Amino acid sequence: MSSFALYLIGMLVVIGGLAYGASLAGLAPQWIAVGVVVLLGIGILSGVSKTRRKDPPA
Repeated sequence: MSSFALYLIGMLVVIGGLAYGASLAGLAPQWIAVGVVVLLGIGILSGVSKTRRKDPPA
């Protein structure tokens, strides 16, 4: 399994925990969905930047 896949799985677990906590706290479902989408986007961007291979020098 690639580093990117492991990073995304970890990010999904964190997002799931935060969404569950937000629902227990009584947040409206539309705001939980907005938070999930934003965190997923941040997770993908950071995962790509942390696991991307450097381009070889020309």
